[in-house]
Amino acid sequence: MATETARRNTPSTSKGRATRDRIVATAADLMYRHGAAGTSTPALRDAAGVSSSQIYHYFADKDELTRAVITFQTEAILANQAPMLARLDSLDALRAWRDVVVDAARQRGGDGGCPLGSLSSELSDHNPQARDALAASFTAWGTAIREGLLSLFAQGAPRPQADADRLALALLAAVQGGLLLAQAQHTTDALEAALDTVIAHIDD
Repeated sequence: MATETARRNTPSTSKGRATRDRIVATAADLMYRHGAAGTSTPALRDAAGVSSSQIYHYFADKDELTRAVITFQTEAILANQAPMLARLDSLDALRAWRDVVVDAARQRGGDGGCPLGSLSSELSDHNPQARDALAASFTAWGTAIREGLLSLFAQGAPRPQADADRLALALLAAVQGGLLLAQAQHTTDALEAALDTVIAHIDD
């Protein structure tokens, strides 16, 4: 089974890789807007401009496709945020990262929430494989935040003795909770308050 999965997920040609990437990117967009349950094979087929047989050539079932979407969304988030987090050398840099997170949510009016958070709410209780994939994604995100904080604390300010692990979890939780409330309330007030409170604690 593992060998067959690896074969499907590693196209041998550039055209095959482009087709698979298009399927995953389109599925990610549809699942972000409509949820995993609301994303059907016909809708994906039409939106991606592929055949159903092409979808099933690369993905044995919807669960496998969903895990590919989780990987896609995780890589997109880290590609957007990790470079900033890797350069945290001051509180101003940490606040600049906070502004990127808030501005992205504000531009959407809160719509959609977090692509990983939304999938987690939908899938975690009844899809163990998706839950494990999402847990790994949140761990990777939290690790990027933690490494950024360690870079900040290495400068000797503001609190070199601070617990980077717990503060990274607090910032990640602030992002997730804040984006959930932004989705419900169509305002980033809660997201800003949560992030600002954690950052103020770091600056204490």
